[in-house]
Amino acid sequence: MSRRVGIVGAGVTPYKAKWYEKTYYELAQTATAAALQDAGVSVKEMDAIFYGIYNDIFERTCIPEHPLQGILGMQDKFGLRVSSGGATGAYTLSAAHAYLAAGRFKTAIVCGVEKATDCFDFQSMSATPEVIKTIGWSGDSFFEQKIGWTASDSYAEVVLAYMDEHPNDLKPEITAQISALLSQQVKTNPYAQRQHDQVTPEEVMNSRYVVYPFKELEICVYTEGAAVLILAEEETAKAISKNTGTPVVWITGVGEVNEHSFAGKGHKIMPRIMSDHLAAKRAYEMAGVTGSPVDAIDVVEVHDAFVQQLEITMAEMGFCELGNGDSLVEDGIIMPGGPVLCNPCGGLIYSGHAVGASNIMSAWSARNELIQRGLKRALVHGTGSTIAQYGVVEILEHD
Repeated sequence: MSRRVGIVGAGVTPYKAKWYEKTYYELAQTATAAALQDAGVSVKEMDAIFYGIYNDIFERTCIPEHPLQGILGMQDKFGLRVSSGGATGAYTLSAAHAYLAAGRFKTAIVCGVEKATDCFDFQSMSATPEVIKTIGWSGDSFFEQKIGWTASDSYAEVVLAYMDEHPNDLKPEITAQISALLSQQVKTNPYAQRQHDQVTPEEVMNSRYVVYPFKELEICVYTEGAAVLILAEEETAKAISKNTGTPVVWITGVGEVNEHSFAGKGHKIMPRIMSDHLAAKRAYEMAGVTGSPVDAIDVVEVHDAFVQQLEITMAEMGFCELGNGDSLVEDGIIMPGGPVLCNPCGGLIYSGHAVGASNIMSAWSARNELIQRGLKRALVHGTGSTIAQYGVVEILEHD
């Protein structure tokens, strides 16, 4: 029988477009120290560490976790690195949960970190082309990268297929309202990259297209930063909670799905994000969530790489019907005063997307909201890889 596993500490660095003054080693150190302090424990009490680091090229080494083991004080202990595209953070949390639930360890550090814009293109005198090229290596190097594959056009394929099937959904005025909502919510997140970038729906609609149908203010921003969680099995978690006075937030449901994805092979249902649908279904079953998630879940931290994808993902997870994602706004489901608090940290669009750390920042935010607002249940989501291949959902509960 698996053991209960809970989050007993968390720490994040500020998210920035560029950390000039810190290496990724220092970012990981800063967030880890904050998380250990939050849990009131020392690194000597940690049994294992799980690293979420997406991209080797960003860190300029093929094993970017290896220097962190000793730097973070975890020498001679178990360490495992996860790299799953945009879903890296969620998969890292899932892996750590599995090891603790199985009884392998009593405590673990979940450390997500990314230092991206040390990449530099000297022709344009900007980091952007090199960052995009580096992300392009996530696609197949023979069949996708050479035709100009990027993360934006990869997700656009899915969104455009969805729009072909549901031409009356994802209306620009609705996606603009969601972006504007997130820009207001980010004001309460002092670690966000764009904490003070409040926008109106009109400004969103008037922003330039990046890849159709995505406008500039509907897309996540690339970020540098780190986020860390401290996990513990039930007995240890309760002891830590008694010492700190902070309630344990339990991980009660986990679901992970990887769809088929290979250039030229038409096995994926393009208008769907089945990875999100199936991952949510499995997480709900494990957590005992029945009926409508609108009634069962108080907080959702959904991986919003793009606003349109946010709507589709929320539909796939059951918060509205497929083809009616706009009802999230039109029926007030995620609007202020509605039943679901969606991306209170500002989401990836305004908080920032430090890939290996992003979903861990989401879990940090969900934990905070459950404790501070006295709410019961939250959902944390991650998506990644080409054409939304990977989907991970975690259910968090506050006693």
